[in-house]
Amino acid sequence: MKKVITIAREFGAGGGEIGRRVAKELGLQFYDKDIIIRTALADPKLNPEQVRKWDERVPSSFGFAQSLFDFYNKPLDEQLWQAQRDAIRDMANHENCVIVGRNSEYILSEFDHCLRVFAHAGFQWRVNRMAGMMPGVPLEQVASDVRQADRARKKSCEYYTGTIYGDARNYDLTVNTEKLGVDRAVELVLAAAAEI
Repeated sequence: MKKVITIAREFGAGGGEIGRRVAKELGLQFYDKDIIIRTALADPKLNPEQVRKWDERVPSSFGFAQSLFDFYNKPLDEQLWQAQRDAIRDMANHENCVIVGRNSEYILSEFDHCLRVFAHAGFQWRVNRMAGMMPGVPLEQVASDVRQADRARKKSCEYYTGTIYGDARNYDLTVNTEKLGVDRAVELVLAAAAEI
């Protein structure tokens, strides 16, 4: 039986670290930014640089004009979304893995061998955590980066999935890393993973 764990996260909440540690503990493949390259390779019309540009973002001009594209000449963001969906589904069908981000909980929503996790924490805690990883960067800049990443992920989720970012109903397990700590969050994900 396949075992797939998706980890959505607020920026700075430790979702990537949780994913890496869970994957290592369980001996699973780990995918985060790797999906960018796999996605690009899955579609000959895309290259890694184009994919990086749209990673977890929506077009800045999306809206009415975005819906007017020619069906046979999809905009780059739509090509990327389709290629990324295909790559994530292919991984989930063929290997045991942990996938961080990229709306993977939505893409794999019908997979019953999938544990969907959301890592979150208070804004200031996340800012302080990220500031500790970015010595020399002013705290105001770190706070701005956290806000910007949160906005981009929220927009991406709503634009591509039609769901509300961070809504607990979209996940099997939500962990507040500010309250529990990353170590305990890893333990909880491992315990939940044992049940799938």
